[in-house]
Amino acid sequence: MKAGIVGLPNVGKSTLFNCLSNAKAQSANFPFCTIEPNIGVVNVPDPRLEKLEELVNPERVQPATVDIVDIAGLVKGASKGEGLGNQFLGNIRECNAIIHVLRCFDNDNIVHVDGSVNPIRDKETIDIELQLKDLETVEKRLEKVKKAAKTGNKEAQVEEGLLNRIREALLAAKSARTVVPQTNDEEVLMEGFQLITAKPVLYVCNVDEGAAATGNAYVDQVRELVKDENAEVIVLAVGTEADITELETYEERKMFLEDLGLKEPGSSVLIRAAYKLLNQQTYFTAGVKEVRAWTINIGDTAPKAAGVIHTDFEKGFIRAEVIAYDDYVSYGSESKVKEAGKLRVEGKEYIVKDGDVMHFRFNV
Repeated sequence: MKAGIVGLPNVGKSTLFNCLSNAKAQSANFPFCTIEPNIGVVNVPDPRLEKLEELVNPERVQPATVDIVDIAGLVKGASKGEGLGNQFLGNIRECNAIIHVLRCFDNDNIVHVDGSVNPIRDKETIDIELQLKDLETVEKRLEKVKKAAKTGNKEAQVEEGLLNRIREALLAAKSARTVVPQTNDEEVLMEGFQLITAKPVLYVCNVDEGAAATGNAYVDQVRELVKDENAEVIVLAVGTEADITELETYEERKMFLEDLGLKEPGSSVLIRAAYKLLNQQTYFTAGVKEVRAWTINIGDTAPKAAGVIHTDFEKGFIRAEVIAYDDYVSYGSESKVKEAGKLRVEGKEYIVKDGDVMHFRFNV
């Protein structure tokens, strides 16, 4: 599962990517600096993992991760192949969610591709290009499915109806994600269309250092614009975040953040938001060899969760021994949890909850 960072050239995408990952994407003050998409595997900050480490004292700790992709800047006409349009659109199609970076700071030394700072216009530029590309995809599919629908093919008729609703939304300058599937069949079809504007999105307002804690007028404009989109808006001083990552000690970073009026780096907030945007959650395994956070989809059953460790665990699943995270912390150890009768045995139908501490029994 990957989240792609998108936006116009020079809004801070590659700098943000560098903050989030150990990979160092080239960062320069001109468009199309990032040509090949850079992929960073980013640790998901989770205080629960630190607490389990403290209680168990394992040999090693392994956090959950999320893949972040830095994609080349998009310009007007991308849907028709302008700039690096076709490549950009191909790269974003391969991602599962979108992190849309908007420039919300003034700085005469950093050129804006459209000549002035205006996050509303910038958002609309990106939205229109993505919507135009999706419209092209939808119209091609409609051409094919109409013939089958006319013959009385029920599946084709369902698909035609959904495609027409999506087409109407796109023509009204609305994204495909605003069209809600009405049935399970429509849900499956929607996923199969692989539309760019159907992907979940969060907005990152890139501000200057002075606006890191409170935002600014540009951020207010963005919040007002997206209030009906059911999308999160995160305020981040990307240049300042880059400075924080250069500091060597935890104490130095903490002092820097306190001076800005922040409790934690904005990048940590963003990584957790991206993880959630990808519909992912965490369960833990905790032993003296390793304390580890495992990534699963929200709604996964115990066998599915076991399969993330090894496919044999899913194939031969017998049962899961489950401790709620709060119980583990409250009692302080697995043995004390057992003594208190708080360890549960769950079967194949169990839906794993975020933060469960689990141990699997299997037989292959």
